[in-house]
Amino acid sequence: MELPPQLNVALKEWASVCSALEEGRQIILLRKGGILEAIGGFELEHPQFFLFPTYLHQNAQMLKEPERKRLMTMSEEPAQIILSTAATVTEILRLRDRPQMDRLNQEHIWTSPLIDMRFSYRPQNPLYLLLVRVYRLARPITIQNTPEYAGCKSWVPLESPISTNGARPVINDSDFESRRAKITTEIA
Repeated sequence: MELPPQLNVALKEWASVCSALEEGRQIILLRKGGILEAIGGFELEHPQFFLFPTYLHQNAQMLKEPERKRLMTMSEEPAQIILSTAATVTEILRLRDRPQMDRLNQEHIWTSPLIDMRFSYRPQNPLYLLLVRVYRLARPITIQNTPEYAGCKSWVPLESPISTNGARPVINDSDFESRRAKITTEIA
């Protein structure tokens, strides 16, 4: 699925995860909210979005050791946010149990305690793995971090649509397909 010519929504995610996605070191996200049950399966509220890096809730102990060295911490959210990537969800996979994530250990930057926390949080709600195709924007866009964007929320409606023209996948088609196939096989 290609990106549309412009988007007007962003997904807030730890800056460290945004970095891993932008560098192609990770192609998955975990979510409990924002997924709607639909006829024949599940769908995401917004299947295409900008990645909106957030810093406040990052926890170094929830990242694998190599990622801790890359971690940039801030005492407050910055006044400006740089949007440098957009993503499209290619698949939504419901996770049944923790061993599924254990088999994907090389595909993400999170520690076991974070995975446990995701499964334990609101245990009545299923945990979903989102496979995302990430695109680097031709030119990063700097936006003001307005009060409307603040707080603990997943989706951020942007004040106006932003162009995605010239965006390129961060990993090539064959590498993405290979990793996608491996992940879906491991989850099955």
